[in-house]
Amino acid sequence: MSQTRFFDLFSVLKPVLIGVGIASGFVLMAGLFPATLKAQEAGGWTHALSLLASPKYGPDFKHFDYVNPDAPQGGVVRMGAQGGFDNFNPVVAGVKGQLDAGVGLVYETLTVSSLDEVMASYGLLAEAMRVSPDVTSVTYRLRAEARWHDGKPVTPEDVVFSFEAFKTYSPQYAFYYAHVVKAEKTAEREVTFFFDQPGNRELPQIVGQFQILPRHHWQGIGPDGKKRDISQTTLEAPLGSGPYQLKTASAPHSTVYEQVPGYWGRTVPTRRGMFNFAEERFEYFRDTTVLLEAFKGDQIDFRAENSAKNWATAYDFPAVKDGRVKREEFAQRASGRMQAFVFNLRREPFKDQRVRRAFNLAFDFEEMNKTVFYGQYKRISSFFEGSDLAARGLPEGIEKEIVESLRGTLPAEMVTTILTTPYANPSTGSPEAVRNNLREADKLLKEAGYAIKDGKRINAAGQPFKVELLAYDSSFERVLLFFKPSLERLGITVSVRIVDPSQYENRMRNFDFDMTTDLWAQSLSAGNEQREYWGSKAATREGSRNTIGIQNPAVDILIDRLVFAKSRDEQVAVTKVLDRVLLAHDYVVPQWTYSFERTARWDRFAHPQTMPLYGASAFPAIWWYDAEMAKRNGKGG
Repeated sequence: MSQTRFFDLFSVLKPVLIGVGIASGFVLMAGLFPATLKAQEAGGWTHALSLLASPKYGPDFKHFDYVNPDAPQGGVVRMGAQGGFDNFNPVVAGVKGQLDAGVGLVYETLTVSSLDEVMASYGLLAEAMRVSPDVTSVTYRLRAEARWHDGKPVTPEDVVFSFEAFKTYSPQYAFYYAHVVKAEKTAEREVTFFFDQPGNRELPQIVGQFQILPRHHWQGIGPDGKKRDISQTTLEAPLGSGPYQLKTASAPHSTVYEQVPGYWGRTVPTRRGMFNFAEERFEYFRDTTVLLEAFKGDQIDFRAENSAKNWATAYDFPAVKDGRVKREEFAQRASGRMQAFVFNLRREPFKDQRVRRAFNLAFDFEEMNKTVFYGQYKRISSFFEGSDLAARGLPEGIEKEIVESLRGTLPAEMVTTILTTPYANPSTGSPEAVRNNLREADKLLKEAGYAIKDGKRINAAGQPFKVELLAYDSSFERVLLFFKPSLERLGITVSVRIVDPSQYENRMRNFDFDMTTDLWAQSLSAGNEQREYWGSKAATREGSRNTIGIQNPAVDILIDRLVFAKSRDEQVAVTKVLDRVLLAHDYVVPQWTYSFERTARWDRFAHPQTMPLYGASAFPAIWWYDAEMAKRNGKGG
């Protein structure tokens, strides 16, 4: 089970694939096409960009290895989503309106990442890229055949317009692209992005990841006779360049997207064998219980199950038993994540690390895992859990040197602790351990100035210590109710509040919470997004992903060094030290993780024999409708 934010910008902008469990860690494709990496470093045109290794696929590749290039076209797939939508404008998504889940099918990006290597990008709207030798700019050359759905070509002016719109009206994008100072047309089909400093090796790639919008559409007149406004939400059908276009919409309940006849990108290598359904439909439901019932009733086709309880108990209905519904787990091999109970450091009690540690001591994960999760989970103990970037044991070599360099920025005792004591969550494997943890938590709270009076925890002014545990998913309530009694045994007054998704998102934008659950998905190549996650400037910016409110000079120093890392070894070492420093401050109460994506589907769909190494199920992008299976198991929508 996990409750996550609806719009995690950087799980879209970077090739973040949530999961754990690859034994060999980071996989480099070095040596496959070293000429491409050499050309990139020398400022020449390349078909791909790669951060610290040569790309897997050469300039003449026909399709990714994990797709079926001859997949049949047709059929319908119905997806379920929680909440609702009131917006088709991605520029203001997460700021003003709830973006429809299918809008990403309409728009294309300059490049896309493959799902079987780390941090390599290949051309989509762009056919070639060129990075300046000092990494102060990158130029993208557009494909001549790239077209909007109205037949007009995709132009450099569209790219410049889109970039400026996102930077102007989306705080998240403005922060993410803060060091990209300008985009301009530099040739007939070329657009160049300029950076404010040399050496940031990630910037050339990440500027290829935002959606390109049609300038002529947004500067035109809408059906209401008024000029369109890119800064506002809209329910007008979007004009895009992607494989699908909007067919019908009924806000906030449902949308239907249909394949674009003659889609220009059908044979482009990065699109071949993908987006094979004639229609993709999205149905919205208020809560996860109704979503599950809709799946059982064959109203939606596919479900990624994130509840351990449901996985263990809710799939015993007839269609599962007779094989019409298939359950399948897909390994989530090589990405990092931190999912946790999150403190709001902007509020007084949680500014004190002793208070934060006391909450971790009160959390009985072992008992919760046994009684609530059917023993399916393991405890998270890293901000990069499940990846090669997770810190383990004691720092050595470069890591140790970096920790030592933080003396004077971090308290001396914290540096000593990091160097001598590996991080560990409190263990609660026995009743005695639980009692000992609560005693230690009580001691820390008293040291922080929170005494006990008449069984209630109070501060120096006699005010009770109150905390609200906030969530939007009703199925998550049982988790919060499990945690609540442990905190109440410490004299803390606890309330659990479940709000609707829109209210939850608004409260999170404004940092209006005491504690909630959040998740940060991590790519295998940590970089600029860390500023948005933990950087001081993000802590005070409305809607940022620094939910916690971290403002720590040592963290800022480490992020800057990470962004400008010159080698993979340095990148890994700095990331591990960042992990250690974040853990040492007890900013969160780490939750749990699972090594597989649990899926259930009505068995009328097929996927390639070779699945992407890092893509889990990749549903429905690389799947297709199987007419023969549908005859046996029902045709669905």
